[in-house]
This record gives sequence, structure tokens and C-alpha cells, in this order.
Amino acid sequence: MGDSSDSVSVDMETISVAGKEHLVKTGRGYVSVAVFGDQDKPALITYPDLALNYMSCFQGVFYCPEAFSLLLHNFCIYHISPPGHELGAAVMSFDDPVLSVDDLADQIVEVLDYFRLGKVMCMGVTAGAYILTFFAIKYTQRVMGLILVSPLCKAPSWTEWLCNKVMTNLLYFCGMCTLVKELLLLRYFSKEVRGSVEVPESDAVQACRRLLGERQSPNVLRLLEAINERPDITQGLRKLKCRSLIFVGESSPFHSEALHMTSKLDRRFSALVEVQACGSMVTEEQPDAMLIPLEYFLMGFGFYRPSQCNVSPRSPLSPTSISPELFSPESMGLKLKPIKTRFSEEV
Repeated sequence: MGDSSDSVSVDMETISVAGKEHLVKTGRGYVSVAVFGDQDKPALITYPDLALNYMSCFQGVFYCPEAFSLLLHNFCIYHISPPGHELGAAVMSFDDPVLSVDDLADQIVEVLDYFRLGKVMCMGVTAGAYILTFFAIKYTQRVMGLILVSPLCKAPSWTEWLCNKVMTNLLYFCGMCTLVKELLLLRYFSKEVRGSVEVPESDAVQACRRLLGERQSPNVLRLLEAINERPDITQGLRKLKCRSLIFVGESSPFHSEALHMTSKLDRRFSALVEVQACGSMVTEEQPDAMLIPLEYFLMGFGFYRPSQCNVSPRSPLSPTSISPELFSPESMGLKLKPIKTRFSEEV
């Protein structure tokens, strides 16, 4: 991964962003962490959704030049992969411990201790957002802020539980077959990019499909079982005093869950951004939509965009399409108002 072909150059402070893989031994098995950037900077940790890793879950937002420069200018990025989901992962042994979501959250604090990190910014997608939120509830003093994409906080609904059980059986008997891939793509993406008879799949969907084919089905099965047995953490949300920014695609199957979570968070410290014509994985489907809300969210912590970087003309958001409340002095401090940001594909 350290080859030049896998490196990205950003013309600011001549920062090298070639990542380095670390295999961190924890009390609950090994965890792969890919580190990008200057380790003297504050830490941003990421955690992907089910069956994904940082390449398939965060590539879009980190390949968006403006978002990438904003994040790398301010943070060292630690991409945590769920056990057995890292690039080139082997099939997990039956001797490896079967982990619960509680165990996965505890693994994160061991990763932070390994790198000697204090408070960190967290970014997670769906299942990864749940695990990071669980981690933030358990280890409040270790979390600076939460950036959550189509997050979960309740136990699975009957619909989700049944779908997950179907995938569990398919993974056990058939491996990462076509039907499992289709069910996962339904989870991640909106119908607009999944394609149809008349419209081909988007590049993001095609890339994700290829990367899913590289996953080891027993490893995915273990994580799926943990996610399908997750407890409801709604009551713990009120304990969170860190600021939270929630993105959710309006076509996400977890849209109502994100709204529920937002309603339970302390409104002084949380904001909601809804993205039209988008599925769960906003980071891949419409990463440009994250740029301006991220910028203003991070300004509340004293972070800023490098002066060399201007707002992208490709971005579907502009300052005029953001709620005026986000520009208030309160939003730059401890009070980040709940907002609703909407845009259409035609913009």
C-alpha cells in the first residue's frame, strides 16, 4: 500500500499521504489499522459498514480533493478495519474469538492506546457508526466529536433482522454469492446509482461490487452476526456531550433510524444533514455533499480549511444552500443547531 501508485498528493505543506498498515494486537484479536498523514496531528479514526473496509467505504470522500485536503490538513487519519476485513485478509480461524459489538468497541480503545492517542474525532458509516457511537458512550473522555453516516442506534427491526439472517445463511452455504452482493448493495446505495435495464451501474457501485468479491465470507459472517445481535443504545445517547454531525441519504433503508437517533441526541451538540437521491453510503455516492457541513462542523473545534483550497465547483452544496442557523455564532461554538440540507441531482 506504500507504493507510489497508491499515494495521493495534495499541494499543501508538501504532506506525504502514503498510508502504512499496522497490525495491532488487542485482547480480542488482531486489528488492521491503515495510518495516513502526520501522526503529530490530532487523530481522526474511521470505521466502515458491514463487509467493507476503508477502500470500499471512504474512498469517495477521501478522493474528493477538497474534503481530503480539509481532513488531512487537520488530522492524521487512522482507518480501522473490522477483524478480517482488511485488504488481503485471510479466512479467520475457528480459534479466533467471536466478537460482540461490545468487544468491537473495546478493541478501539486498545487501538488508541497502542498509538498513544488521547481524544479522537470519529467517522463511521452505518454499522461502523453504531460501533463508534457505542465506543463514545463507553469511553466518553476519548471522543472529541462524531461524524456519523446513516447511523444505527436501535436493535435491528424485524425487517433488518430477517434480511441479515438470510444473508447469514447464504454466506454460510454459498459464500459471497451474487445474491449476497445484491442485498449489500441495496443496503449501501440508492436505486439511482444501482442502475437498471436502461441505466448502467455507477462506477462507485461497480467498484464496490468488485471489492465485495474480495471479502472472505466467514469473516463477513462473523461481523454480520455481531451486528444482528446489537443492543439498543438509545438511552446512552443522552450521555454524549461531544458534538455530532449526522449525514443520511433520504433513500437509505436506515433513514428513519438516523432521524430517531438525531431526536435522542442533545440538540445543543448535534446537527443533521439529509441528502436527497442518496443511499446509506453518502461517503461514496455523494461525497461532495459532505464538504461544506464538514467544514463548518470542524470550525467549531478550531480546525480550518487550508487557504489554497477553494470550494469545489462540483459540489452540489454552496453556502446559500445551507441553513442560516449553521452560520450563526452559536454553531461555531458549543451549540450546533439541527439542520436539514437538501439538494437535487440536477444541481
